[in-house]
Amino acid sequence: MNDDSASPFRFPAVARKKVTAAFDGGRLTSDGGVLLLAQAERAMGICRRLAACIADPRDPARVIHRLDDILRARMFAIACGYEDADDLDALRDDPGFRLALGKLPGSGAGLASQPTMSRWENAPTTRELARMLAAMIDIYCASHPAPPAAVTLDIDDTCDVVHGYQQLSFWNGHHGERCFLPIHVYETATGRPVAMLLRTGKTPSGAEAAGHIRRLVRHIRRHWPHTHITIRGDGHYGRPEVMAFCEAHRVDYVFGLPTNAALRADPAIVAAADACAVKRAQRQCPVLRHYAQTRYGAKSWKGQRRVVARIEASTLGMDIRYVVTSLTEGSAEHIYDTLYCARGQAENLIKRHKTQLASDRTSCRSANANQMRLILHTAAYWLLWRISQEIPKAAALATAEFATLRLRLLKVAARVIESASRIRIAFASACPDAEVFKTIAINLRLAPT
Repeated sequence: MNDDSASPFRFPAVARKKVTAAFDGGRLTSDGGVLLLAQAERAMGICRRLAACIADPRDPARVIHRLDDILRARMFAIACGYEDADDLDALRDDPGFRLALGKLPGSGAGLASQPTMSRWENAPTTRELARMLAAMIDIYCASHPAPPAAVTLDIDDTCDVVHGYQQLSFWNGHHGERCFLPIHVYETATGRPVAMLLRTGKTPSGAEAAGHIRRLVRHIRRHWPHTHITIRGDGHYGRPEVMAFCEAHRVDYVFGLPTNAALRADPAIVAAADACAVKRAQRQCPVLRHYAQTRYGAKSWKGQRRVVARIEASTLGMDIRYVVTSLTEGSAEHIYDTLYCARGQAENLIKRHKTQLASDRTSCRSANANQMRLILHTAAYWLLWRISQEIPKAAALATAEFATLRLRLLKVAARVIESASRIRIAFASACPDAEVFKTIAINLRLAPT
């Protein structure tokens, strides 16, 4: 530590006593919860899987930092709120991070530095990144103790504003920005991330979206051949190529459908809309909602499909939204309100990924490096998700956001005391979440590795 950091400074006096301070406390960490992250990573084996996808050309006899340890340190830092690789230069001798990576707190080489982190962010080739994306899907499937009978996967893209003229950046007129539009896929019911793909800043075509979904479904079915898959998305993904693929491969879908003149003139929908407007006027209620369904086939479709309409009459006029689905069971109200509207939770998960884990820090020049960052931030998401699963359901933190978990469970001060025979970690006696922290540590220690 440099002399400037260790030099003392003052605070206002208390009870006529001077208060001075300095950053000279020794082996203290402000991120004691990084040890929980280490246990979660060990239980899931994320870094081992990702490192196995990357070729390491270094001479093994001269390697100081193993590749999986480099990825591990970067993931732990992101989860603790240090999304910039520059922070690793300050954290490389942090006793908490050293212990989390299996290093003694007071001896041996520190963690990898920022230049090393940056070199490995830029190292993977396109093929290696494809293998890493497949490994992330493997991690998703392995997170289930047994193949589920059915899963619903939400697919959506999000605006990721670029920091210059980077590879794949593109002007998007809807957002009014040069941006990427990375695709996020989640199992929304449980909050599990499935796949994150960096792509250019324009809306995906039907052929592109169908290609991404085809690869995703094919890889999931290698693990779960009998699991029923339902894909859910907005109007971007309700393309004929996507629907044709799903129907040919026993995948159900629920997609938003943009309106057009043919739908607005459909007799079943017109009759339901008129009845809704009349009933609202008779009851003098501000808003009234009805539902209708019909069979509709666009010119680009090979046949007719089931279309559900949500009809809302209000004092401001008529609002009709449409959904196309392969599902034959369930009422129109159930399809729209229960199934389709549930995809709104996926947008919350995307916001969590971007704002609480800073996954929009895709500021590298190279598209491959930015995809690598997206993978690392998704891996950090997995660690926090795993920690949240070990919180007792009755605890207040059981439904907490990642930012709250970081504040309450990761940003925990601790003194690391190393003796000849053991290492003792002394957490703050007044930690308000001590019992939850202890429960998570015990549960993760007992988890299979």
